[in-house]
Amino acid sequence: MIVNGSPATQLDIADRATQYGDGCFTTMLVKDGKVEHWNAHLTRLQASCERLFIPFTKWDELTNSVLKNAQHGSSFVLKVLISRGSGGRGYSPEGAHQPIYIISQHPYPSHYDDWQKNGIELNVSSITLAKQPLLAGIKHLNRLEQVLIKHELANDAFQDCIVLDTDDVIVESSVGNIFWYHENAWYTPSLNFSGVEGVMRNHILDYFTAKHITFHQCRETQEAIQSAAEVFVCNSLMGIVPVSAIEFSDGHRAYYLRDKTRELQMGIVDYQA
Repeated sequence: MIVNGSPATQLDIADRATQYGDGCFTTMLVKDGKVEHWNAHLTRLQASCERLFIPFTKWDELTNSVLKNAQHGSSFVLKVLISRGSGGRGYSPEGAHQPIYIISQHPYPSHYDDWQKNGIELNVSSITLAKQPLLAGIKHLNRLEQVLIKHELANDAFQDCIVLDTDDVIVESSVGNIFWYHENAWYTPSLNFSGVEGVMRNHILDYFTAKHITFHQCRETQEAIQSAAEVFVCNSLMGIVPVSAIEFSDGHRAYYLRDKTRELQMGIVDYQA
């Protein structure tokens, strides 16, 4: 683990990341010494710090440290976490003027390769996401909703699940963003109230725009996805993963094609935004 550029195994017990979840993070895939989509991850971290009023300024140092650590293996995961640091009284961030960054290295989840090839099945989580526009889209450190969702999913026979908000509107999956294809257009949930604005999601939307592929960002209930022709989930680590079937809350089970998804998997490999 790297803390502010130096190897470390400890963190100040008063750090606001542990006290209040006061920070943000991103998780990146490294292949052959190169961080995939680093500029997009960096931009998201910068935007998240700005929205959370975290006065982090060591962007060049962070970049150099990330690129240096990317050289330590052929295929693995790097996680970058930015904390507001220590200081302040109670919830107030006043006095917390020295944000820190933490870089950690993790094994690549090898089952993602099987998911990409063979697809996965989803159900619908009974746990819903709260609506909070001020935090919508940010990959912040307050992830208790996701912890509960994963706990529930661990007791099911599904690899992933659709997650709704408190209005029963589709937001994302437990591991990433979700897209579906219906009547010659792709759809993905808008993230104005909750959910994470994934780097891979944005990369796909850029690809759609460049290739003049019709897409819509929308707020739809799970009924909208029941009639879709294809569905996939995505994130920066697993890329695009086809969904072969979904078991919905009413017990209905829908099955999906993957022709358009396969085309997208192949087309986006070499695409540079």
